[in-house]
Amino acid sequence: MKTVDLRSDTVTQPTAAMRAAMMAAPLGDDVFGDDPTVNALQDRIAAITGKEAALFMPSGTQSNLCGILAHCGRGDEYIVGQLAHTYRHEGGGAAVFGSVQPQPLTQDAQGRMALADIAAAIKPDDPHFARTRLLCLENTWNGHEMPDDYLRGATQLARENGLTTHLDGARVFNAAVASAAPGQAAFERLREIVDPFDSLSVCFSKGLGAPVGSALCGSRELIDRARRVRKMAGGGLRQAGLLAACALHALDHHVDRLCEDHANARRLADGLGGIEGLAVRSAETNIVFVDVSEGRGPALLDFLKAYGVLATGLMGLRLVTHLDVDAAGIDRTIAAVRRFFAEAPAALTASGRLGPY
Repeated sequence: MKTVDLRSDTVTQPTAAMRAAMMAAPLGDDVFGDDPTVNALQDRIAAITGKEAALFMPSGTQSNLCGILAHCGRGDEYIVGQLAHTYRHEGGGAAVFGSVQPQPLTQDAQGRMALADIAAAIKPDDPHFARTRLLCLENTWNGHEMPDDYLRGATQLARENGLTTHLDGARVFNAAVASAAPGQAAFERLREIVDPFDSLSVCFSKGLGAPVGSALCGSRELIDRARRVRKMAGGGLRQAGLLAACALHALDHHVDRLCEDHANARRLADGLGGIEGLAVRSAETNIVFVDVSEGRGPALLDFLKAYGVLATGLMGLRLVTHLDVDAAGIDRTIAAVRRFFAEAPAALTASGRLGPY
């Protein structure tokens, strides 16, 4: 029985066509700047995002780190959401490696920091304070598309106060596909979303399905600074065209199909919506969050694993659709969850374990 792996869209396996593209890729030495496939990818993603240049990175964490450190120096700070990936889930890299202080702010359920809070957090030019230099936002946020008017308002506020802006766009292709107007190309919509930002990081190894890689996009001057940081962070790869070829293939073949992941997420949310003991919170793109009553989340995760369905969560569930999950896998997941609530009394699951299951 094939496992339905909903833990993350990072678990995708490269397709046969992607593997073939990898093996056929012309290679050079990217540290010397002469890997033709890496160069082609960097030119391509820079053009797609409407930025002057781009830099291929092994991971989104490194891409965000190099971006922040290209914007900020020692003693500077960046404004960021309290739960944002760049602050909460990247090991404190900007502070550890760059002596750049994060200034985290409260976010609402859609991931937005209040504009008034952003304005109040900008420090005056005074030796008592860290120098506020950068505003970091994220799109998508827990699967939610960040509204255009908010992105424009926040970035405009930053510019008016002398700050630069960076977007953690790990899943920004999902946002573009989900919010494109009828007949609008995904790449055109993507450029509209990222246009207000000085830099952005995009990920190839999530919904696009490449095995490795992200890119930092921005001005040539910023990318030159980021290249130095990437070298210090150990991100200078040699024949990296093997990996860049997968990302190029993904840009050609895996963008428009993201709508299938969104449809499967909606199918999953609809199928779970009528189950007593569950509350579905979101399914705008490819991530579904589900609250589980009575502390039964860990037991439900164990039960699903026994039926070949993998998910993550503490008191609830986080379920992520991707190109290796089809409608049949979604229906199997729904059936397994329904069986759990039909067969497992609350008394057996209150401890977080299922016993005989």
